[in-house]
Amino acid sequence: MSNQLSDRVNNMATSATLAMAAKARELREAGKDIIGLSLGEPDFTIPEFVKEAAIKAIEEDYHSYTPVDGYTELKKAVAKKFERDNNLDYSLSQIVVSTGAKQTLANLAQVLLNKGDEVLLPAPYWVSYADISKVAGGVPVEIKSSIETDFKVTPQALEAAITPKTKMMIYSSPCNPSGSVYSREELRALADVLVKHPQIIVVSDEIYEHINFTDDRVSMAQFEDMYSRTVTVNGVSKAYSMTGWRIGYMGGPEYIARACTKMQGQVTSGANCIAQRATIAALENPPSKIQYMVDAFKERRTLILDLLNDIPGFKTNEPEGAFYVFPNVSHYFGKTLNGKKIENASDFALYLLEEANVATVTGEAFGNPECIRISYAASEKDIKEAMKRIKKALA
Repeated sequence: MSNQLSDRVNNMATSATLAMAAKARELREAGKDIIGLSLGEPDFTIPEFVKEAAIKAIEEDYHSYTPVDGYTELKKAVAKKFERDNNLDYSLSQIVVSTGAKQTLANLAQVLLNKGDEVLLPAPYWVSYADISKVAGGVPVEIKSSIETDFKVTPQALEAAITPKTKMMIYSSPCNPSGSVYSREELRALADVLVKHPQIIVVSDEIYEHINFTDDRVSMAQFEDMYSRTVTVNGVSKAYSMTGWRIGYMGGPEYIARACTKMQGQVTSGANCIAQRATIAALENPPSKIQYMVDAFKERRTLILDLLNDIPGFKTNEPEGAFYVFPNVSHYFGKTLNGKKIENASDFALYLLEEANVATVTGEAFGNPECIRISYAASEKDIKEAMKRIKKALA
């Protein structure tokens, strides 16, 4: 039988992070001792107050379909969180709760993009931004940066990338995969460019907001002249270690929120009822309740950078947030290691998986073909062993 699949899915790339995680699982099942540093998944258990809220919700018999845009109580908690942590004022009609921040991003692309609309992606960027845009008919436009600029794009590069077809910009700060954090001054400089182009909607992905080792806690929507053109996206997967609970949310212009609710109503409807009740508890508690995780990630950052800097050929910067390092490994391109020719970052990541039994992700998937992403959302024991194996495999 001929392939009956749509061009849409045939042209879609598989998520590089999930693909590497799947390959690592296959090797584990085959008996190999694989250390997984490919997924952005905290190794902490969820806070007790979140568990208790979920148990209480079950005992109180929450089981029915939820409102498409989320429980009112949760939207109130989201609004208070935006006000408390971000100095942002969103009414309940401007907030939509979804099945993870990834669905929020997909909703936004579907309701805002027409065929041929260009989407600016400051590179490196999260792997799914490009294909989420493509599926909605958009055309991803990469804005390059490098380790020399701390993986941050300049206002000049942003201006040069804008055309009459530009409709959207998606960025994350702290950034996945680089861990870079835009300061208030840097973000204001980008905003000064964007205000000259009123057709552009900015999507600010702040899923790593609390895993921030700097004093800069700035959202694009905090700038008065960008508030009505910015959608702030967040969720509970990273900061609260609630990856499998699949709750994300957005705050933005009311007309965009209504459109996202309309789209979601035809796709998944409302998010999981128990997870929503647990998220209320997560957001109502102050960020100080999860500071122990942030402190641990900061210690692991120091550990992994010290170990990587002891391996020849790795060029690193110091990430200011999230839980990734994004080293430049182009030193190894063109070389032969144990009989295997390394042409690019994908070859290098595969080599580490097969020879060192360590799963990482190629930077090509993030818009930077000279780097690999290494997650340090793992135990110190696993980080130490992984770096030991990598050093040996490259010796």
